[in-house]
Amino acid sequence: MAGANQIYGAGMIESGVTFDFGQLVMDNEFARMIKYTVAGIPVTDDTLAVEDIAKVGAFGDFLSLDATLKHMRELSQPVILDRRVREDWEARGSQDLASVARAKALELIETHEPLPLDPDMAKQIRGIIAAADREKGAA
Repeated sequence: MAGANQIYGAGMIESGVTFDFGQLVMDNEFARMIKYTVAGIPVTDDTLAVEDIAKVGAFGDFLSLDATLKHMRELSQPVILDRRVREDWEARGSQDLASVARAKALELIETHEPLPLDPDMAKQIRGIIAAADREKGAA
C-alpha cells in the first residue's frame, strides 16, 4: 500500500454488488491503521530508548517505564478491534468484529449530525441545478 493514494471499495462486499455499513466501519478502521503505518516510524534517540534498554536489561520490566507508556499511546489506537486477552474478551461478551462493527455503524447512523452546508455553497449548488433544469427544459 505504500505510495497508494486511493483505497477503493470501502463498505463493499460480494465484489461490490452489496454495500454493508458494518463493513464500511471495519474498512475505515483498516484504512486508518494502514495510513498510520505508511506514515512511517519515527527513529530518534527517544524512540530507540537505548539508555532505557541498557538500564533495564534484556529480561527486565519495560512496562513500568514512563517512556513505554508515552510511546504506547502513540501507537495506532483501534476503535473497534479488540486487543484484549481472550479471557477479558470472553468476560465482556465475546462479540466478534462483525457484530461490533454493525453496532458502531448503527450508532453512527442514529447519532450523526452533519455539519450545515455553507450558505454560499448551497447557493452555488442551487444555481447549478437551476442551470441544468433550464438546459434540459425542465424550468
